[in-house]
Amino acid sequence: MQNNNIIWHNATVTRNRREKQNGHRSYVVWLTGLPSSGKSTIANALEEKLHQMGCRTFVLDGDNVRHGLCSDLSFSREHRSENIRRIGEMVKLFLEAGIIALTAFISPFMADRQKVRELLKNNDFIEVYCKCPLEVCESRDPKKNYHKARTGLIKEFTGISSPYEIPEDPEIELDTEHLSVKECTQEVIKYLIKQHLIFL
Repeated sequence: MQNNNIIWHNATVTRNRREKQNGHRSYVVWLTGLPSSGKSTIANALEEKLHQMGCRTFVLDGDNVRHGLCSDLSFSREHRSENIRRIGEMVKLFLEAGIIALTAFISPFMADRQKVRELLKNNDFIEVYCKCPLEVCESRDPKKNYHKARTGLIKEFTGISSPYEIPEDPEIELDTEHLSVKECTQEVIKYLIKQHLIFL
């Protein structure tokens, strides 16, 4: 519901000026995939590489966000959508700040990912699908959440009792079953260089 007493404040220091100061555009690299498909590990490795290249970056991780901003949300379909909506609005602020945002969220529903893409516009949304078979993700699971889901201890767990909708046309698809973290990071870096989003 819109509040007519709220007016957007335009700052004199604009996104464009911040990007020029940083020496690169701001955008989001949105990693999506099943639990334990490698999203957080790749996001952090990617941030390390970009940081070494002099880029302004920040990783937004699913568990970290649910500790604070989204601590009031459950894992119901409705609350999962609200979780992604809030993250999309937060990412938009990071982009206004001139920062490259790296997100690691399951974000299981195509409609929710599409809403974030439409919110950001200007080709600022780079969807990276961490492709990994369920059985491989389950074998890697450090928190044993798949086992807990299969035994009924965790309800509405993506891949077991809640669906994951595979991206139809992501900008990047990473085969995290066979590629190492270093190789996955290199694939993203190559894409960013090809799109003139970072420079060597």
